[in-house]
Amino acid sequence: MAALPSLRQLRYLVTLAETLNFTRAAEACFVSQSTLSAGLKELESLLGLHLVERDRQHVALTPAGEATVERARALLAAAEDLTDLAQVAAIPMQGQIRMGIIPTIAPFLLPQLIPALHADYPKLTIALREDLTEHLLERIRSRRLDMAIIALPYAVDGLLSQELFSDEFWLVGHQGDPALANKRITLPGKVTERLLLLEEGHCLREHSLQACRRTEIPGSEGLEATSLLTLVQMVRLGMGIALIPEMAIQSGIIRDTGLVGRPLEHPAPRRTIALVARQSTPLIREFKAIGQSVIRLRQDKSRRLTPGTRRRPHLD
Repeated sequence: MAALPSLRQLRYLVTLAETLNFTRAAEACFVSQSTLSAGLKELESLLGLHLVERDRQHVALTPAGEATVERARALLAAAEDLTDLAQVAAIPMQGQIRMGIIPTIAPFLLPQLIPALHADYPKLTIALREDLTEHLLERIRSRRLDMAIIALPYAVDGLLSQELFSDEFWLVGHQGDPALANKRITLPGKVTERLLLLEEGHCLREHSLQACRRTEIPGSEGLEATSLLTLVQMVRLGMGIALIPEMAIQSGIIRDTGLVGRPLEHPAPRRTIALVARQSTPLIREFKAIGQSVIRLRQDKSRRLTPGTRRRPHLD
């Protein structure tokens, strides 16, 4: 059998990739610089690849080095998950879970989810991080987060994913706006020319463009919001109209703004709220329990809203 890289060698490579400095990487790994350099040379020899370029001024990874770092991160995360497995199996549903959530979901789900989890699992602590989907997934893969609540469609290749519920988009604008004249709106249409978007990086921006079957909205540059709340205020100021997730409408984001929401014609564009984690996560019971908590909260909320109430433009 061919010799395999050690986890220590892989750790050296990943740490160097993060610091791009041999001295800082050695300090982070609690070894001397010569030990780190020797370990990386051994790794290169073992793989038969040139992984690191170095001169007096700069350190850089080769293309082969970058590809190896991605694999190394996944292997290290899986190995660390393995070491945690026995402890988690012995004492499930307690301790800290590092959970990420995207900004267009967090304020509308967390006020119900966190108290529900605390009531059901009082020994479980949730440490939250709100961030963009791309950053959350990178943190999951590098084991800096345990799981995250995101919106699909989004590439989650290699990750464990559980779909929780669908979230339709509503068109929001001023009462009397011609774009909202009909009780149900059809997309794509002329209304898309006035559509306001979130800034680059938000998956909701891409979801809105997909709903309109567009790659961009002409003239939207410079009229982009950093959050759903800002987007609603831009609509309120008469700068355009916007597609807002139904869960935000139900949570009262347009209440007392003078704005109204209209559902979109069937089949309405929607996003799918999902919980994701590493395939190797030792927190599989916690993963399933949190997913079921979200599903149960959503079902409870749907039962409280009669069909007529659910489809009213002004939603309490």
